[in-house]
Amino acid sequence: MRIVSICPSNTEILYYLGLGEQVVGLDDHSDWPLEWQHLPKVGPDLTIDMDRVAALKPDLVVASLSVPGMEANVEALQSRGIPHIVLNPSRINEIAADIRLVGEATDMHKQADQLATLFDERVETIRHRTSQYSHRPKLYWEWWPNPIYTPGEENWLTDVSEIAGAVNVFRDYPVANVKATREMVAERDPDHICVVWCGIELKRIKPAMITERPEWQEMTAIRKHQVHLLEEGLYCRPSPRILDGLDKLVSLIHRSPKNVQT
Repeated sequence: MRIVSICPSNTEILYYLGLGEQVVGLDDHSDWPLEWQHLPKVGPDLTIDMDRVAALKPDLVVASLSVPGMEANVEALQSRGIPHIVLNPSRINEIAADIRLVGEATDMHKQADQLATLFDERVETIRHRTSQYSHRPKLYWEWWPNPIYTPGEENWLTDVSEIAGAVNVFRDYPVANVKATREMVAERDPDHICVVWCGIELKRIKPAMITERPEWQEMTAIRKHQVHLLEEGLYCRPSPRILDGLDKLVSLIHRSPKNVQT
């Protein structure tokens, strides 16, 4: 089978399923795993070059709707009659289901079921560990700075926050993404700011871009120097790698042993 992935989280699922020998092309933003970076690239995930995809003669394209605008890719695949599946998870419990869907489409049923089960078990292990913490800090996640976009209730980062023993300050919005303002964030006074700008390398983000915002000078996260520049790939992609992000997040926001209930 010749497989093309046109979304980074899809690429990561294929990697975890051990399908390296069958993957023949990736979107430009699939920067992990490193050992697949020699594969042909078919364009940015929002503007896939379908001529390049077709030239790779795929038996399966693994597409996604996880980012607004990806609908055009799916429509193009349909119009060209290219075999494909579409993943569209919004909550963390849907990641395991998507792993199984990819396994079904690639005849890797057993491996996919094992991976999905391990994913769910590790989530529950982390949840059990953080249930011991008495303090549940308030987290503000920033997808994008201008205009501000942050996850709402229908987003896996709300689940990530809860599993890590914390609370997403915009969880009361019943949507996946919230277009917010600096004033709205300041009103919610988060304990921690988690910066995960989509598609931006960490080295291009400077702490002062966050800490020097005049509207935020009285916020708890700024005053206590709890601003975290995080690797986007560990939080913004619904794949098994999000578990590594969860472990890192727990370590960041629960540093004090006094927080543990006795």
